[in-house]
Amino acid sequence: MLHDGFMGGGIWFVWMFWLIILIIIMYIVVYLPNKNKRNSQLPELESALDILKRRYAKGEITKEEFESMKKDLS
Repeated sequence: MLHDGFMGGGIWFVWMFWLIILIIIMYIVVYLPNKNKRNSQLPELESALDILKRRYAKGEITKEEFESMKKDLS
C-alpha cells in the first residue's frame, strides 16, 4: 500500500523533473547559439577617430581640418 501511494504522487515529481531538464536542454541548444548570432550581426561601433580618418580619406575634410579635429579628440 505504501508503495502504491509513493508511485501515485512521486511519478508527477519525476515527470516534472525530466520536463525541466528537457526545457533547459532546449534553451541551451536553441536560444544560446541564436543569441551569439544576433550579437555578431550588430555593426561594430566606430570610434570618433575612425570616423575622422574615414572622412579625411574620402576627401570630405582638409588636412588642416583633420589635424584640428584630431587634436580636439585627444
